[in-house]
This record gives sequence, structure tokens and C-alpha cells, in this order.
Amino acid sequence: MKKYIPILLLLSACGFRPMYTGADTDIYVAPISGINGIELRNELNAKFGGVRDAGAKYTLTVNLAEPVTQYKALESTGDATWQEIVLTATYTLSAGDTEIMSGTESASESYTFVRYLVAANASYNSAVQNTVQVLADKIGTRVITETYRHENSDDEK
Repeated sequence: MKKYIPILLLLSACGFRPMYTGADTDIYVAPISGINGIELRNELNAKFGGVRDAGAKYTLTVNLAEPVTQYKALESTGDATWQEIVLTATYTLSAGDTEIMSGTESASESYTFVRYLVAANASYNSAVQNTVQVLADKIGTRVITETYRHENSDDEK
């Protein structure tokens, strides 16, 4: 513990402030259509510290495209053995009626495609769930960064 005290003193003297300390943010995530949209919204709400109502300071609106699947590997018989799922989301962050950020993020994951229906569905569903989590991480990081920037630009005015 004693070895960390000098580091903490140096950081506090330079004006360092952590951008995100795990504190709750006042961001309302508007409903996102589809099953994957529900999962994405739940992941984002968890990142932002819980569900907020529509009266929150910030509003995040996300449009999630349908998953795109493409073959990645074929056997000599022509059967697919690997597929890739790609999810793309466009989003807008607003403070009141003012749009402060918009963007597009994509995430993908490859998965094993087998002939057995149950195993193929389980592999696909796992890949989709992992892709939704990655997408939530990407969007969540950008949104937290922009809300921090917006808060600090208001402080300077």
C-alpha cells in the first residue's frame, strides 16, 4: 500500500481525473427493436448504471440492423464449417433536443456451423450474444466519453 501513495500524490498533483469511475450516468436508452435489440439495450443499461426514464439528461437512440451471416470455410464437399455473424448499429446521443454525437459501430464473431440443428443453433446464438456484448462495449465507451466531454465543456462555459 505504501508504494502506491507516491503515485497517487503525483496523479493528484497533475490534475488527473478519471473519466469514468463506475458512477451512474444519467442516460436513457430508448427501446431497440428485435430480440437482439432487447439484449443490446439491457447490456447498455447495465454499463450506464441501470435503467433510466425518458426524463434523463441524455438520450441514446440505437438502430440495430439484422445480423448478416457469411460463410468463412468450406469443406471439399461444399458444406460450410465456419460462418461469421456481423451486427451493425447506428446511434445518436442527445442532450435534450441537441444531438451531441452520432456514429456507427460493427462487431463480428465466427462460429462453427455443424449439421446437427441443435448444436448449430447453440453455436449461432452464442456468437450473436458475444457480438451484442462487444457492440455494447464499443457504443458504451463512446457514449461515456462524449457525456464526459459534454459535461466538462459545460463546466468551462
